[in-house]
Amino acid sequence: MKIGFIGLGIMGKPMAKNLLKAGHEVVCFDVNKDNVENVVAAGAKAAASAADVASQVPLVITMLPNSPHVKSVVMGEGGVLEGAAEGLILIDMSSIAPLASQEVEKACAQKKVRMLDAPVSGGEPKAVDGTLAIMVGGEKALFEEVREILLVMGSSAVHCGPIGAGNTTKLANQVIVALNIAAVAEAFTLVRKAGVDPHLVFEAIKGGLAGSTVMNAKAPMMMDSNFKPGFKIDLHIKDLANALDTGHGVGSPLPLTALAREMMETLHADGFGGDDHSALARYYAKLSGTAIGE
Repeated sequence: MKIGFIGLGIMGKPMAKNLLKAGHEVVCFDVNKDNVENVVAAGAKAAASAADVASQVPLVITMLPNSPHVKSVVMGEGGVLEGAAEGLILIDMSSIAPLASQEVEKACAQKKVRMLDAPVSGGEPKAVDGTLAIMVGGEKALFEEVREILLVMGSSAVHCGPIGAGNTTKLANQVIVALNIAAVAEAFTLVRKAGVDPHLVFEAIKGGLAGSTVMNAKAPMMMDSNFKPGFKIDLHIKDLANALDTGHGVGSPLPLTALAREMMETLHADGFGGDDHSALARYYAKLSGTAIGE
């Protein structure tokens, strides 16, 4: 299939390449020309704008940082809807506010463009491997129509409900991941302060109830003081802000989420916003005077 891909950052770049590896033709656009050249070198075709992408393909995927970027790329001047023919499918795989997804879908419907919101979880490693978890909102029939394309980029794709449900599911995911990472950082700081080897603690507990995908991925990074971003602190702040806004809107209290966001805001203020979210270990090092990786 001929597929448009807009947004070639840490996540979008490997996702687009996996579509190419699966035999799809990809027409791509990003404001960062180096990212475009990287994907073109893998076999994609470059477009001049989001509208140009949409004019050439029956399906467009967007992978952008936040709600304003999606609104601009889809609804703005030179955007997807400007170049879209009737019947175009838009799959927004960005992690944005559910209400923003609903707003964009209404604009799409006016142009007879069909839309799904389909955010992902797994970070850069799973984007590269094509094993992302994909959470989808929108019409079930449309989901079934594009499911096999989604599974080129992910190991699972689950229909969660109407438009916006994908992003609501992603917010729940991000809350759980943030609190998990904070718990790992807090516990392993305790271990280090108490004079016990965190590597041995990790081996002892990872097979028990405390074990998790999050701990398996992030504890080794903390112990190595390796905070190269698979998912940046600044992006997680954005997701938690969307979670808090959504929680306030529906009357769901999120006190732990608020605390985790403030911890991340501290790291951002200290200049670590570009680090991986496992850098929550830095927050505890600041409080305790002891780094897990010492």
